Amino acid sequence: MPLAIDVHDLVKRYGKRTVVDHVSLAVEQGRICGFLGPNGSGKTTTLRMICGLLTPDGGGGTCLGHDLVRERDAIKRQAGYMTQRFGLYEDLTIRENLEFVGRVYGLGRLKARVDGSLERLGLTTRQKQLAGTLSGGWKQRLALAACVLHEPKLLLLDEPTAGVDPKARRAFWDEIHSYAAEGITVLVSTHYMDEAERCHEIAYIAYGALMARGTADEVIEESGLVSFIATGSGADRLAPRLRDAPGVTAAAAFGATLHVSGPERGPLLAAIDPLRTDGLDWREAAPTLEDVFIHLMGKAHDNAPGS
Repeated sequence: MPLAIDVHDLVKRYGKRTVVDHVSLAVEQGRICGFLGPNGSGKTTTLRMICGLLTPDGGGGTCLGHDLVRERDAIKRQAGYMTQRFGLYEDLTIRENLEFVGRVYGLGRLKARVDGSLERLGLTTRQKQLAGTLSGGWKQRLALAACVLHEPKLLLLDEPTAGVDPKARRAFWDEIHSYAAEGITVLVSTHYMDEAERCHEIAYIAYGALMARGTADEVIEESGLVSFIATGSGADRLAPRLRDAPGVTAAAAFGATLHVSGPERGPLLAAIDPLRTDGLDWREAAPTLEDVFIHLMGKAHDNAPGS
């Protein structure tokens, strides 16, 4: 498949701080790429450079076949960008918001387009409801409807499901996969590990630097992490004793069990050996995506001023 996104060495600075530091990313048409990383890591800035809203201070490439610097307007016309916060008018109805967006884009067949978008995202029966009265899940659907009204070839979604209940998140992701099946490329930032696993591939950025890239399974395998799970009475209470132990990058309770991870088997075994009491059962397990991201965060250097 042709590349919808092909950018290299992107740099963005604000004053003395480099918020995006030589990030390169290639995404094929019709693929869903999850963009992950801690808050303040440069995800939103990278998304905005890719869709033409920000000009990079260094690097370049193409998006939808258009030059990232010289053809930003052409990119913006073919991209849909969903911001972290709800950005539509709360004192307009659902239909009025979509009609307004359509007029901004100068779309023809506006009524038919709006009707189709309302139908596809299950908004028809609520079309006369004020946007400000909608719950988080319904606002999310409206925002997505506005993003796709002009039939973009690329969707950039910035933490679109934050604060939304699990049922609404699942419905949203079902819709995202249906758009990808139609050939639309999706770049979505998220903090939810289950959402990351629903992406075709993921990219992990921490404090401006791209640290991992590939499918979820590839990222886990390439991390080299070793993990153990402890079960038994009181296992979940041992996490505080292990979090700062040498060789341990993550120690967390999962229900009544304890999940411990580290980059090397020897130091990790040495850390858990004093806790091998008669009442606990220890077994090796595959590391999770969350284990990998905590490990990567520990390796990253915070680029905030004074850090």
